[in-house]
Amino acid sequence: MGEVVFKQRKRLWCGLPWTFTVYSFDTERIFVKSGMLNIKEDEVRLYRVLDISLRRNFLQRIFGLGTIRIDSSDKTLKCFEFKNIKHAREGKEQLSQLVEEERMRKRISGREFISDHDHNGYEDFDEYHDDYGER
Repeated sequence: MGEVVFKQRKRLWCGLPWTFTVYSFDTERIFVKSGMLNIKEDEVRLYRVLDISLRRNFLQRIFGLGTIRIDSSDKTLKCFEFKNIKHAREGKEQLSQLVEEERMRKRISGREFISDHDHNGYEDFDEYHDDYGER
């Protein structure tokens, strides 16, 4: 298990951290923990990440927040988001760098995931995009 390099609580639209969802990643895995009484914990290995993108709507920009979208080849967390987090651009860049380092360390290339990338939809994702980025 690697050292945690990023950990943030999901924030409300106004930037207050009053939610029960925590996003984190270390040098090998991404973690999503949610719930107060019934806690759900998910993880994705970094080498399984296929795509990372950043979205910042008008309100998020006002409050210094952003949403990182992550598309993976994992069976349980195929597509998910780190919603309303501070310093989202820095978090995205840090995660992207760690993904590339982990792929190089494990000698994995992107083409190994092409056949596994046969799913649509995001958990907590409002828009649908097909494989060519069109709606």
